[in-house]
Amino acid sequence: MTEQAQTGGFWLADWSFPLLVGLLSAGVFAGTHMYYVYGIGAFNEVAFVSMLRAGMDTGVYGAVAAFGASFLFARVIEGSLVGILDIGGAIMTGVGLGIPAMFLGAGILFPVENFGAALATGLVIGLLIGAVIVFARKFTINQGNSTYGADVMMGAGNSSGRFLGPLIILSAMAASIPIGVGSLLGALVFYLWGKPITGGAILGAMLLGTLFPVAIA
Repeated sequence: MTEQAQTGGFWLADWSFPLLVGLLSAGVFAGTHMYYVYGIGAFNEVAFVSMLRAGMDTGVYGAVAAFGASFLFARVIEGSLVGILDIGGAIMTGVGLGIPAMFLGAGILFPVENFGAALATGLVIGLLIGAVIVFARKFTINQGNSTYGADVMMGAGNSSGRFLGPLIILSAMAASIPIGVGSLLGALVFYLWGKPITGGAILGAMLLGTLFPVAIA
């Protein structure tokens, strides 16, 4: 825990982050319940919600489940590396679309059909997401005793996401030279490919981090 987190009270404490993510996730999951039951209320972009609508019409939820779950997985990794959780990708898309679609695809309807169950399910999922990010940070950026000005925060959207690539590269370099080189090369490959460098930086850091792991004292 950083010195700021130790003196910042509730809003900057490590234990409060999972709670805040849980409350947000509960609301978003309940919004999906409203859309599933009443056809209105989903917290997401129209194009993304249309994927859920297509699954509801056809009974096939594979596309929206894979789409939402991949967003959630990527944002959890991003959050543990740079300390910023993208609410749009992780909570609105991942928790609001991906996880409900996985439940529906598996025939588990109660968490989505019942309002109270939707709130409870979203809360538990959010608590787990927040806890994973706080725990994983202890083995990534916090080892360098620096957050580059950013402790765990929420709200980085697609517009500001372009600035996360350099932060990820800096964080990877602080972890170790091989991980930093992997992050830099991954970002370069994605830049030449015409894709956002954030994904390349994360994948490159993960690849060389697997080959050259950091020893935990």
